[in-house]
Amino acid sequence: MLPLRTRIFAFLQERLVKTPLNAEEMIALRAQREGLRTGPVTALLFGRPADVEVKETYVDGRRFAIYTPPGVGEAAPIVINYHGGGWCLGTPEQSAWVSSHVAAGTGSIVVAPSYRLAPEHPFPAAVEDAWSSLEWVAKHAADLGGDPSRIAVMGDSAGGNLAAVVSLMARDAGGPSVRAQVLIYPAVEMYEKFPSEAANANGPVLTSTQMSTFGHLYMGERYGDESWQASPLRAASHAGLPPAHIITALHDPIRDHGTRYAEVLRAAGTPVSLVDYDTAFHGFMSLPGVAPAAPEALAGIVEFLRDVDRGNSVSGH
Repeated sequence: MLPLRTRIFAFLQERLVKTPLNAEEMIALRAQREGLRTGPVTALLFGRPADVEVKETYVDGRRFAIYTPPGVGEAAPIVINYHGGGWCLGTPEQSAWVSSHVAAGTGSIVVAPSYRLAPEHPFPAAVEDAWSSLEWVAKHAADLGGDPSRIAVMGDSAGGNLAAVVSLMARDAGGPSVRAQVLIYPAVEMYEKFPSEAANANGPVLTSTQMSTFGHLYMGERYGDESWQASPLRAASHAGLPPAHIITALHDPIRDHGTRYAEVLRAAGTPVSLVDYDTAFHGFMSLPGVAPAAPEALAGIVEFLRDVDRGNSVSGH
């Protein structure tokens, strides 16, 4: 069962937030969500960021939030964190709790890039921006105080999709080097419906109807395109990819996406740790104030990244 605070949040959200069913409503929801994120209840819902330095920079019109922990020397590890939001919503700040605490807990520089959003910028715009962010970070790692050979990618939901996709692209292109991928309830299949979607069709934060809306708006005129850059589960090969830490939530319609992706990675010989949180829901890592599992999941991410950086093997679950 979901914790009481989660059920209260889901009850209020269902009554206060209108489910967007078309492009105009999706665009309008962005402002409403940002107002909630910056309102008086921000810390209660979204958690308090860690005490790290936060800077902004702009690259080709896109904004990057950069989280640097105190005392970082030269050649620190780097984590690129792609935000979620169904490729239609979201900003780097909605993941500030995770980004800042990963920076503080691992001694890494965390770079959280924005990317063009659908429906104004449908597929593959987000993929192009996610890839160019990885290339930019690798090229400017030393300027950031980081090591270009120690880059990990991370993302939640749509951001998890982008992290998985750029890991595949980097493998195929022979670089930039990606040492690890943290995939937080990733969306890895655009069309096929798995059992978890029926089981959690009306789950908090994400419903089956919303999944369909996000998919149609993101793919636009290319809806039905089976490219693995939209559905990384469909890649011809998952061999030669960096170790992965995959987080799923029991009450999430896309829970099976993470499970299936772990299966294909393991079958291809990629080390995977897969952790499911039975009191959690889709989006819980952005809402630590209503998700008791969030601090535990954060600790797991930090441990995984530290192990990778030390060269330790990834243990499966």
